[in-house]
Amino acid sequence: MTRNTLAAALMHAWMRRGLVAWLLWPLSLLFEVLVRLRSFFYCQGWLIQHRLPVPVIVVGNIFVGGTGKTPLTIWLLNQLKQAGYQPGVISRGYGGRQSQAQVVSLDSHSKDVGDEPMLIAQHSGCPVVVGRNRVDAGRSLLAAFPDVDVIVSDDGLQHLALYRDVEIMLFDSRGAGNGWLLPAGPLREPLSRRRDFTVVNLNSGESVSADLPSDTVRMQLTGSCAKQLMHADQCRLLNQIDPALKITAAAGIGNPERFFSMLRHHGLRFSSVPLADHFDFLDNPFKNLSADMILITEKDAVKCRQLNDISDDPRIWVVAVEAELEAGLIDGLLKKLH
Repeated sequence: MTRNTLAAALMHAWMRRGLVAWLLWPLSLLFEVLVRLRSFFYCQGWLIQHRLPVPVIVVGNIFVGGTGKTPLTIWLLNQLKQAGYQPGVISRGYGGRQSQAQVVSLDSHSKDVGDEPMLIAQHSGCPVVVGRNRVDAGRSLLAAFPDVDVIVSDDGLQHLALYRDVEIMLFDSRGAGNGWLLPAGPLREPLSRRRDFTVVNLNSGESVSADLPSDTVRMQLTGSCAKQLMHADQCRLLNQIDPALKITAAAGIGNPERFFSMLRHHGLRFSSVPLADHFDFLDNPFKNLSADMILITEKDAVKCRQLNDISDDPRIWVVAVEAELEAGLIDGLLKKLH
């Protein structure tokens, strides 16, 4: 709880240019110099970029924390398959304890490979390899799955050692925050950083930040039903859930409020429990919770299903979401690949 409070306070400071941000601004300037120098060294060839034998698409963000990369990656994989490609995925596998490249299977454990890679593998049916070194992960993917003809990197904009053919930068309703780099602001790199496509993840009723380019593509995560964690064949439409139930919504994602806002859009009333991103659930937050129904994200469900004291809790229901994007992104992407 203390960690969440500190994170919320820091994010609040990053969304405006207040006293805290101004005090940290000199350090932000130093950080920007280091970021630009590193990029320059790669451009000049003083630091080596490794090119893989197939096109590489990077889906990432410069805003610290989650912006919806995993749903966008799953959407992109499905679009590529429909276009006739055989895509594969590489990922850092955040939260996993394996440092070497490892193939993700449906029997993998989130403690080993991370929650997001498992979610991608389950939903896309595409081969997924995790590894701290994206180049090694890409090579391992192609060695294990030689039919793969395009690689999607889930995150990795800042992993410049891997040459990329297309970059997709993702934001959410927070835009670029106060526009400053760490630690005075939420950005890992300058907003002016080059990319091929800009996508913004917005809930219904939210507007695009003025800081983003005019050709920014809008994405929305939509969900209409909840499935019981212990019995996935049990489904309830969100807009038909009994309002008399005492409901709690919990989310261990980068921006939990985005999940809560979507649920409110369906008319649900609930108490919210924001958890740290990639929360491991080893300390069961639901054990002493007084609730008739607990709604969680699919990302959290990956870990909850693998914990005995949570997986058999009949109160827990998983809200599935899908990414919907404005027309134009996939057409432009396919042209670049061709």
